[in-house]
Amino acid sequence: MSAEIVIQPITATAFAPYGDLFDCSGDADMIINLGKCGRFHDRAQMDFGTGRAGLSLFKAEIRSLPYEFAILERHPLGSQAFVPMCENGFLVIVAEDANGTPINPKAFETQAGQAINFHKGTWHGVLTPLAGSGQFAVIDRIGDGNNLEEFLLKTPHVVVGA
Repeated sequence: MSAEIVIQPITATAFAPYGDLFDCSGDADMIINLGKCGRFHDRAQMDFGTGRAGLSLFKAEIRSLPYEFAILERHPLGSQAFVPMCENGFLVIVAEDANGTPINPKAFETQAGQAINFHKGTWHGVLTPLAGSGQFAVIDRIGDGNNLEEFLLKTPHVVVGA
């Protein structure tokens, strides 16, 4: 038996307890390159502690709804940003922390052109594209120490569309 989670619309406010939602909406903070490029400046609060920023490329398997998951992970030493390399949204699963245990999982779906940054220590699901190439640029902490904790849920959860 599994617990059902309905996808919620993602907004910066709804996602704020878990991280940053960022995109190029609104006016650019500055115009650069002789007026040919808008810079949307400092849109995510990256935190690498004693490590350094690393840029990796991921290619994840495309998933479909309903989507069943039984594992959540978090990165206690640094934040982790996912920037899609295609014009498709993706599924974002997050959970609150209760003394080292993830509780109350939620599911969001980003829109084309949106990226997310998980705050340090945020429980989240694995990379879950629902369409597109599955390719992402991932910016996260590189350095000493164990920056990955995984938690197997006793009851799998199923994400369904709204």
